[in-house]
Amino acid sequence: MRKLLIALLSLYAAPLHAEPLRIGVSVADLGNPFFATLAETIGDSARALHPGDVALEVRSSAYDLERQVRQLDAFTQAGMDIIVLAAASSEAIGPAVRRAQQAGIVVAAVDIDAQGADLTVTSDNGQAGEMACDYMAERLGHSGRVAIINGAPVSSVADRVSGCRTVLNRHPGIELLSDDHNGGGTFSGGLEAMTYLISTYPELDAVFAINDPSAMGAANAARLAGQSHLFIVSVDGSPEGIAALRESPPLLVATAAQSPRQMAETAIRESLRHLASSERRENQVIRLPTQLVTRENAAAFDRWRGAPPE
Repeated sequence: MRKLLIALLSLYAAPLHAEPLRIGVSVADLGNPFFATLAETIGDSARALHPGDVALEVRSSAYDLERQVRQLDAFTQAGMDIIVLAAASSEAIGPAVRRAQQAGIVVAAVDIDAQGADLTVTSDNGQAGEMACDYMAERLGHSGRVAIINGAPVSSVADRVSGCRTVLNRHPGIELLSDDHNGGGTFSGGLEAMTYLISTYPELDAVFAINDPSAMGAANAARLAGQSHLFIVSVDGSPEGIAALRESPPLLVATAAQSPRQMAETAIRESLRHLASSERRENQVIRLPTQLVTRENAAAFDRWRGAPPE
């Protein structure tokens, strides 16, 4: 009888892994090392944590809401098991998220909040902005003229800017000259924004950029303009950003480092739990702390690398 039961269980269990785990990923910009690492690690983590095969489809929304809605609807029609997205708009993506959930798909928001997602895993972006701008304020001696190179109107960017402004508001000796110039989170956007800031505010002492690509573009603009007296802080901790910390003269001097690998691993682990559960936990939110990386400790920093979970 026992052998018969085992045989029957084997027959019923065999089809469970016949179909691969299907994951659709929609992130903002695969040209950004953060999102490229995030997408890569989603696949690595799924293959490490799921006992069967994994089919992964990765798309870039380019911060275009309509494009991302089409991507999510295509994932829904394709019958994905899990959708992981960095939302182009935290609120407006909500209807597409609900359509996916109604089809039985677990939706995980990463880096940027998404209305109605089953779970959200982001960096503590408010903390990241505070951390970077605390360092900026200390380096300025709590007195000087600063600017913020802003980015896309998404929750992660807004939280970083809010965190920075919280710090600046504590220091009346620091004058915020500009905080509304959108660098788009890209090298070219950061270069353009910094070129404008330098020409408009030649007395500028320091800049907070919302991510490493825009910070490196800003550093290049400052270098080309011969403005080596000022400095830049940012958020990301990307390999390229860490390398820029070591350049001379030092223009990018600090970055509040995220962990895209940890973010992806956490999102997949929790999504699999949601998928296996008969009762989904609504609006599970996980905020991951960031770590300040400076010229002094950059050599020891290795947070973006590492093996997938076992």
